[in-house]
Amino acid sequence: MTTLIEVAEPVLSDLDNPSPAEYSPNPESLSERIKNVIAKSYTNDKNLTKAQIRSMHEEATLTRLRASQKWIQKAWLKHSHRFADGSAITPQDIIPKLVKVETAEQYELFRLARFTWSLPYSRGYGRRLRFLVIDKHHETIMGVLGLQSAPISFMPRDQYIIYPTKERKEMLVNQTMDIFTLGAIPPYNQLLAGKMMVYAASSREIRQVYRDKYAGATTLMKDRVIPPNLVMLTTTSAYGRSSIYNRVKYPDNPDGPYRAIATELGYTKGYGNFHLDSIYPDIKGFLVKQGIPANVGFGRGPKPVWQNITRTLTMLGIDGKGLRHGIRRQAWCIPLARNAWEYLNGETEEPDYYETTFEQLASWWKERWLLPRAQRISDWRDWSKESVLESITVSG
Repeated sequence: MTTLIEVAEPVLSDLDNPSPAEYSPNPESLSERIKNVIAKSYTNDKNLTKAQIRSMHEEATLTRLRASQKWIQKAWLKHSHRFADGSAITPQDIIPKLVKVETAEQYELFRLARFTWSLPYSRGYGRRLRFLVIDKHHETIMGVLGLQSAPISFMPRDQYIIYPTKERKEMLVNQTMDIFTLGAIPPYNQLLAGKMMVYAASSREIRQVYRDKYAGATTLMKDRVIPPNLVMLTTTSAYGRSSIYNRVKYPDNPDGPYRAIATELGYTKGYGNFHLDSIYPDIKGFLVKQGIPANVGFGRGPKPVWQNITRTLTMLGIDGKGLRHGIRRQAWCIPLARNAWEYLNGETEEPDYYETTFEQLASWWKERWLLPRAQRISDWRDWSKESVLESITVSG
């Protein structure tokens, strides 16, 4: 017996589904605005610093924050006690706990925490799993992890896999997921909790949650049964080259070489749509005015925002290269099985999974990364959680 995959989602922000009456630009005006944004956004500089990349994302981030200000202020009043002051943290007492996001309150905390980063907030798409890591001793949030359906085409991954047919490719890719958000929350980020979140992504609990949720399920778009195997996670770094995924290892065998939790796959070509976020409401309004459904949400297929933008560019006669912003992001994979690549290439029929638990991984992270870091630096002690609210409060 199969079940239909359903994902309960909260109400979307005005930016996700704007009112057609509010956004109804004429095609000529919209075309010029899109062209101007594209011209200002593209870069061919291959040596961008993290500060420069943050600056390029700033307008898109502010657009998302402005659209969600009422929600943010209300959520902060409700959840501010879950954010830590540095002075209240004792590193030796930190006990990370992995929590699957299931309740409305957990989702609110996840979303609020994600708004603290300097990249635009994303809800993910397709199959989605969200996790919090909570410091059990201090009862405060350490980090968030979000997984979504992996893109069918992803060159850094696909260069290592031979797909016999399109249908087979879709079946194999559906046994992987994409990390759409992963990171630590201050002051834990200064204590290298970002690396702890990478360990969390590789834990046995992640694929067990996946199996429990999707075993026997069918996709809504094509009514296909998804194999409950989760053999690999893929992702791209936020700021070009990643420091979070680098050097994250685990001693499966104390007498042998340590296992690299994440493996570099290369770099993307620099395509995306974040630079069009500021005018995306007008893009959606344009499509709706043309009688084309443009709302995002469950059952709309993968990357609905990307689809809406590419459809609009085509209709306005704008070259699809406008989606190239030029930021080449480092791509990574986290194999969840020893034979993940062999499995994806059809060389073996069963995944040989790593069975390392989150508790084991968190314990190693604490010994290898947290405690030495806490002894080397002290800035994290000065962090005030009120700085969180300041960072996500914008006017206008």
